[in-house]
Amino acid sequence: MNDPAFIPVSHQKARQVSLMAFDVDGVMTDGRLYYSGQGEELKSFNTLDGHGLKMLANAGVVLAIISGRGSRALELRARNLGIEILLQGVEDKLGAMQEVLKQQHLDFASAGYMGDDVVDLPVLSACGFSASVPNGHALVRRHVDYVTRCDAGLGAVREVCELILAAQNKLGQALAPYCAFPPKSART
Repeated sequence: MNDPAFIPVSHQKARQVSLMAFDVDGVMTDGRLYYSGQGEELKSFNTLDGHGLKMLANAGVVLAIISGRGSRALELRARNLGIEILLQGVEDKLGAMQEVLKQQHLDFASAGYMGDDVVDLPVLSACGFSASVPNGHALVRRHVDYVTRCDAGLGAVREVCELILAAQNKLGQALAPYCAFPPKSART
């Protein structure tokens, strides 16, 4: 079943990913902005997405976050996940990705990006693999390699991480530490 005719294009492209970058609002979060009474911006992140990012990094894929907005909450989340490449307040995401790839000695063919809005289209189009979410802009959904089943902020990032791991034949290894027990059907 390794015949390329039977492997989805998204999986073929995901095989080449050495660096995966993510937008934040509308991808890692549900896109809504919350403000405290003191004006502090709050964000809600999904723990399933976080573990997916950690598994992807542990499998050797470099992670990056490129966001048009800046927030202290995002800084803390990136640090918690061990993501060192964090670019905030970026207007030119394509240029930012180009610089990240140059620093990592990689090219666009080995890069992936996940975004949800038209401002993400230039970088999505340039990368070898691209993904979006079901509630992303219609134009974006038409121009990416993969649209998740899960909504933004509710497992979409995890879905993409596992797709990349599966395409690179690393998903089983990533999940193995959690599967060292017999399934319930085999227990007496």
